[in-house]
Amino acid sequence: MRVLLVEDDAVLGDALRRTLVKHGYPTDLVGSGTAALGAVAEREPDVVLLDMGLPDRDGIGVCREIRSVSRVPILAITGRGDVAARVQGLRAGADDYLVKPVSTDELLARIDAVLRRSTGAAVASTVAVGAVVVDLDRRAVTADGTEIAVTRKEFDLLAALARREGAVLPRTELLEQVWGIADASAARTLEAHVASLRSKLAPHDVVVTVRGIGYRLAR
Repeated sequence: MRVLLVEDDAVLGDALRRTLVKHGYPTDLVGSGTAALGAVAEREPDVVLLDMGLPDRDGIGVCREIRSVSRVPILAITGRGDVAARVQGLRAGADDYLVKPVSTDELLARIDAVLRRSTGAAVASTVAVGAVVVDLDRRAVTADGTEIAVTRKEFDLLAALARREGAVLPRTELLEQVWGIADASAARTLEAHVASLRSKLAPHDVVVTVRGIGYRLAR
């Protein structure tokens, strides 16, 4: 799953990119409409987050050009919240619309939603591991039908594993996604959160240690 983020504000763009990577979405950042069109052709992203106020080209035009060559889901992001602007963006080919400032939870929920609706790029809103269910939309975890109280970081850790269901995630990748650091020396922080999750979800075995590499969800 790869995101193309088109944002001309370097500070905001880097902050959004870090947030997306932290939550399990590898992200490429470009700062212009021209670069966006080239990146869509070269990198074939799974979703495009398109700032509609670009310095070199009109965002509506960029949206139309992307849609003319690709079915990639487009999530338009703008500082204008009026109905006319939203309608114009949707008619240009955007799949959804977000108005700045954007909360992290809403951004992630909208990305998951457009991916589920798109052809060939679906993301499950819930992931079940036996009797344990991770609900990515509600940010909730249940075991045997009972909601389990987990911390924000514990949920982010479970969500990172759930979005890559079955895959082994290296410790450094999980540290970067959940805590924004990729320093192996911080592994004790990760281990402590895994131990806490295992305690809260016992007797269900949900998080599996892959010795010498990292963790994955149980099958």
